[in-house]
Amino acid sequence: MSNFKDWLTAARPRTLPLSLACIGMGAFLAASVGKFDTTIFALCVLTTVFLQILSNFSNDYGDTVHGADSKDREGPKRAVQSGAISAKSMKNAITLFSSLSFLAGLSLLWVSFGWNPAVFVVFILLGLLSIYAAITYTSGSRPYGYAGLGDLSVLIFFGLVGVVGTYFLFTKSLSWTVFLPSILWLVFRSSAEHQQCSRYRIRQVSRKKICTSKNWQTKGCNLSLAAAHHGIAFQYNLHAFGV
Repeated sequence: MSNFKDWLTAARPRTLPLSLACIGMGAFLAASVGKFDTTIFALCVLTTVFLQILSNFSNDYGDTVHGADSKDREGPKRAVQSGAISAKSMKNAITLFSSLSFLAGLSLLWVSFGWNPAVFVVFILLGLLSIYAAITYTSGSRPYGYAGLGDLSVLIFFGLVGVVGTYFLFTKSLSWTVFLPSILWLVFRSSAEHQQCSRYRIRQVSRKKICTSKNWQTKGCNLSLAAAHHGIAFQYNLHAFGV
């Protein structure tokens, strides 16, 4: 029988700071133009945490069902793959966190906009797409993660929706200067994820190739950090000149 520690491990709390960073960037950009609200920020954080845990649970379940994680897996054991949590229990958790994500998102919209049907329709559609993307990354009949579309999902949901959407929730407006940091965030997040994935390629490639892959991923991550640094500096200068 699964216990709290098993569920905490399956939630992968170490992935949460990376997801919350896009919310933080959107809030930072909003604060830089004098728009910030603690309640909106708290609900943004809550919604993002629910979505990330939903994604992690779905990934745990999907990788096991599709055979990506088996008894021969290298690296950390996964909950369903190791038997710590049953597939049925994980499916129930996926349903629960889908509901929690949707309810948190509705609360966020109400606090931010009140009753605004047009905005509600757009953001509800984005919310449903976010939930769908979180689930179908490696779950479902045709998981897009196995088709190499993970970076595209990161661009949309952790770049544009995460950064630009958060900025809009605070300011009720859009600025073209917000899109640059969202794209730079995509570069940083993708590099960090590729670096993590390269640690567990022992089954696919030789050790020599793994070392080469890790070196390239580390260089990519450093380049991404440098790009993000210059991008934020550029953003700051734009605001300084009133652009």
